[in-house]
Amino acid sequence: MRLLPRTRRQRNPTGSMSVIEHLEELRKRVVISVIGVLIGAIVGWILYPQVLHLLIHSYKQACEALPRGNKPPIPCDKVIATGVVEPFIIRFKVAMFTGLAIALPLVLHQLWRFITPGLTGRERRLVIPFVFTSVVLFALGGTFAYLTLPKGLHFLLGFAGQSIVVLPSATKYFSFVMLLVLAFGISFEFPLVLIFLAWLRIVPSTRLRKWRRMAILVITLFAAVITPSQDPYTQLAMMVPMIVFYEVAILVARLMKR
Repeated sequence: MRLLPRTRRQRNPTGSMSVIEHLEELRKRVVISVIGVLIGAIVGWILYPQVLHLLIHSYKQACEALPRGNKPPIPCDKVIATGVVEPFIIRFKVAMFTGLAIALPLVLHQLWRFITPGLTGRERRLVIPFVFTSVVLFALGGTFAYLTLPKGLHFLLGFAGQSIVVLPSATKYFSFVMLLVLAFGISFEFPLVLIFLAWLRIVPSTRLRKWRRMAILVITLFAAVITPSQDPYTQLAMMVPMIVFYEVAILVARLMKR
């Protein structure tokens, strides 16, 4: 049986797509994103020693700031592994996390390409500003998380006192740090979502101003729940920028006359 070359599917003149076409488009974008993350993970596997040093540095700062009687019995630049397989699992997790960070522009571009069939030609041209702004905001959120992490860890380690010995597990610690960076990175995309909704006239600036008090309450609760450390330093570091971003989104929406 001879295989015929697959022809490109023609869309309807109105630009609409069927459910099957949407699923095929979604599968295509997911596959491309996964391939990009895997390629980035290979780079992350190679850069593992450098990334590991950055992740441990925050704990080292928090540990060295503790009083002498509260410090753990092991050096502050060390974490413990409880099994022979744990170092491999840690390297795999760190490599995948690094791969996601490297492939983030590609992932966001694929997300935009999946959304654009339902947008106008003018809105589709926003792909470059969308991807660039998303990457900048995610990097800004990750930087905030990394800078506030030593304070948060020092606050938590201070509860141990001299009667409790803290021996940080490598797997739990690195998972905690990566989850924190991811939470900050995603939360800092908040203004971009609001501006995008305002651009589509789904949520105008007048409604954003009307929801200001409720938004501050929701942001406060969100920061308290999403931050894995639950310390006040980390919560404030997430809550304050998100409130500022909300006001910036209102200003931008007004400038766009939305």
